[in-house]
Amino acid sequence: MKKYKLSLIVLTLVVLVSCKKDFLNQPSENNPTLETYYNTPEEVYAATGYLYNSVWYDYSDKAFHSIGEALSGNMLTETGVNYDGGSFNNFTVLSTDGLVASTWRSLYKVAGTATVLLKTFEQKKAATPNAPHLDLAIAECRFIRGAAYFYIARIFKDVPIVEDPVVLAGSGDYNIPRYLQADVLRFVLEDFQYAKDNLPAAPYQVGRVSSNSAAGMMAKVYLYQKDFENAKKFAGEVMASGQYSLYPDYEKMFTSSTANNNQESLFALQWIAEGGYGFANAVNAYAAPSTLLKPDFNTGYSSVYPTIDILNSYAPNDKRRQWSNMEHGFTRADWKNVNFPNGFKYDTTGTEYETTTTLRNGTRANSLKYVVGTGSNGEKLSDNGSSDICTYILRYADVLLIYAEAVLGDAASTTDGSALAAFNQVHNRNGNFDNVPVTVLTKDVILKERRAEFAYEGDYWFDIQRQGFARAKQIIEAQERGSYTGSGINSASAKLTSESQLFLPIPQSETVSDPQLLQPAVPYYK
Repeated sequence: MKKYKLSLIVLTLVVLVSCKKDFLNQPSENNPTLETYYNTPEEVYAATGYLYNSVWYDYSDKAFHSIGEALSGNMLTETGVNYDGGSFNNFTVLSTDGLVASTWRSLYKVAGTATVLLKTFEQKKAATPNAPHLDLAIAECRFIRGAAYFYIARIFKDVPIVEDPVVLAGSGDYNIPRYLQADVLRFVLEDFQYAKDNLPAAPYQVGRVSSNSAAGMMAKVYLYQKDFENAKKFAGEVMASGQYSLYPDYEKMFTSSTANNNQESLFALQWIAEGGYGFANAVNAYAAPSTLLKPDFNTGYSSVYPTIDILNSYAPNDKRRQWSNMEHGFTRADWKNVNFPNGFKYDTTGTEYETTTTLRNGTRANSLKYVVGTGSNGEKLSDNGSSDICTYILRYADVLLIYAEAVLGDAASTTDGSALAAFNQVHNRNGNFDNVPVTVLTKDVILKERRAEFAYEGDYWFDIQRQGFARAKQIIEAQERGSYTGSGINSASAKLTSESQLFLPIPQSETVSDPQLLQPAVPYYK
């Protein structure tokens, strides 16, 4: 499938230089001018293509799993410096932690890049009003900005909104208040609504977002806000469009780049293996077992791996356990290296942490999602084993489960036929559960389904968070976050003692340079 070409001219156009604040970015003064560039659709589309790639890297690289999965109890991170000493495993995250800073920096870079391009295209359109490619680009920028702020608001809660980074940077006054989360989410919805109104129903290029993508993201925001009526409305619009369906091969969707941008994908980050660090999907290098990637790449760090708790959470006949995880006996005939000439086998029978053919980590498992193997089957890999496989941000499965939950709303249970039909499409994909449908939906049934369906996709923490502190505390403190020993389990648990732990602290580097961030949040909308 078509990849976005990141040529030197495109990089020159959209790489931003930092000002005093991480979220204040402005174009290089050496960039081509409005008069000399963005005159053709190709030039404009090349610039917006960047919004799906490296601007997200510092979030998707490690914070993606640490926040979405380690906080949620789905995964454990290594205890080394790269993962802040494992602080996300036990809710001891500090404002000085590296991943807190990289999360803030990356997501504000996404928002800032989208905003700078948005303002540029608006200026260009004022001079050349009959340019439909600029209309598309403006809507696309607003979609990406909305997506970035949706993450920022869920991760940090009350945060700054920067509508024009160039003007702000030029003002010399970098002190910006935090705005109430509810107002940030309203800002997000306004961006998505604009995108919905101005993007085509189907992507104008493979891998791009559409009006249906925006409607799906609006449904997700409304569900987070517990606005069930609107969540149902916008999820229903996507379902009624008839443009999406579930990809039949769940495992392949996450282990092969040939499934990129399939009929289930509404919004995905697009990676380029040849681009190397910062442009390729690094999960293959970080999450895969060493036995798979050594000696060819000398990676496969098992830096993040499933918890005992999530492995035990799968129902006995839920095939997503084997579709999402490597456990003892897992094999892939097409993943070959010098140690597995006939195909890879996941073997945990050794007594050491690793040998050339065995691995014995704390939970005797590795995640399978976004692991594409050794390249022996044609997958393109970078020098460190990073890949082309896209990162799904919104799948049609999510839209279906959002609809089912929105129909349930605040009720204790529902047997609504439309909700059950949407839910069971996901539940029984490709013969899962032997096609035996669920007949009654409750909040716990849906949350369990979401955990199994979206495991290791960086989302489960936000599902727990939106339950509220009391329920989140109950869920987290019931989890087993320990590891196996030779004779049993070295049990471990996490504690939630304060509602503030539902969000990350603002990085200390930011509050030092902008003390206003330490003040109470204020309204954005007057």
